Amino acid sequence: MQFATICKIAVDNGKPVRIGVNGGSLNPELVMQKMEENTDKNLGRTSDEIINECMVLSAIQSTELALECGLRKDQIIISCKVSVPQHLIEVYRELARQTDQPLHLGLTEAGMGRKGLIWSSTAIGILLNEGIGDTIRVSLTPQPGGDRREEVYAACEILQALGLRSFSPSITACPGCGRTTSTTFQELAEHVEAYVRARMPEWKRQYEGVESLRLAVMGCVVNGPGESKAANIGISLPGTGEAPSCPVYIDGKKYKTLTGTPEELASQFRVIIDEYVATRYTPRVTAPPALV
Repeated sequence: MQFATICKIAVDNGKPVRIGVNGGSLNPELVMQKMEENTDKNLGRTSDEIINECMVLSAIQSTELALECGLRKDQIIISCKVSVPQHLIEVYRELARQTDQPLHLGLTEAGMGRKGLIWSSTAIGILLNEGIGDTIRVSLTPQPGGDRREEVYAACEILQALGLRSFSPSITACPGCGRTTSTTFQELAEHVEAYVRARMPEWKRQYEGVESLRLAVMGCVVNGPGESKAANIGISLPGTGEAPSCPVYIDGKKYKTLTGTPEELASQFRVIIDEYVATRYTPRVTAPPALV
């Protein structure tokens, strides 16, 4: 479909248009022109630098064409498909200098699992922290039969880590050290995270601001109490040589001590979380049904 036709359709229905530029499908004449300029003027630029420049130029030129075709500025968002974190940062910094159009961030073909998460969050996080970017996507290759929602969860975590948006309670968990001789704290942290994620849809429907809840699951009494006190609800589990008891802190104050098996601790801690949510957050006001 021709560019002008796409623009006309967007103008007619008033929907936004994302202008996407891909390094693998740039105008070859533009690339050749910049390559020759680099050689003739002995600029010493690498091929990657030239491709990145061409991506920015292509995005700006396409945006100008879209405006000439009748699109409004608020209908246009720019996206440059880049697969190397440093190049993404370079391209979008330059775009931010040259245009005030909304920018869509995303490291394309970021990969699977840990690699995809780390590469994406490194680049996207730097740009967002500089105030660059209006929408984001974490592009992950899923495991066979994997959950495609992992992309959404990752994007939410990036925004929440930078303090830009809050989507769900944050859970601080002890990394483990020589003082944590059992896996109880790991099991409880995993259980709490799964439990909170499962309950969030209902909590968000019922309560205002519950996504700001902060939880802590710590593994010993050295740093555990301090970290627990900094959270809305925190628990400090036994480490090396400590009594099998787990102090719980609520809003910085000792609340009670829990004992029992890992399953019993998880059950008791769930009750504490539910009670806190029900008593500390304002219930949403549901509008009365319309009269027929």
